[in-house]
Amino acid sequence: MNGNDFMSWVLRSPLHGMLSNGMMLITITGRKTGKKYTTPVGYYEEGGYLWVITSRERNWWRNLQGGATVELLLKRKPVQGFADVDLDEKSVEARMVEYLRHVPQAAKPMKVRVEDGKPNLQDIAATARGRLFVRIKI
Repeated sequence: MNGNDFMSWVLRSPLHGMLSNGMMLITITGRKTGKKYTTPVGYYEEGGYLWVITSRERNWWRNLQGGATVELLLKRKPVQGFADVDLDEKSVEARMVEYLRHVPQAAKPMKVRVEDGKPNLQDIAATARGRLFVRIKI
């Protein structure tokens, strides 16, 4: 069992409460294959959307370019949403500041220094080049 399998198991189990306020399962349908892919992702809620940050090196988000319907397991409840991808670096930088406000413990693993309670903007710019956000309306 790998890390994603374990996270998926916990999010589907009665123990989900320890993770569900910041983790969910997203199921995406492949554009070419029609196959469904489910992966655990971190999220936060703001402005009527769920926001998911991911690496540009991953592949799952590519099926969402141009927008697509997704299935979520959110707090152990099945939910449908509409997701699209934000690849614009300046927009990703601004969103990362908000992300770190909601999830401050993510700064250190992302190598973003925090000074006087604010993330270092040079670190944000460097990190944003390899990241993107998925915006989901439920």
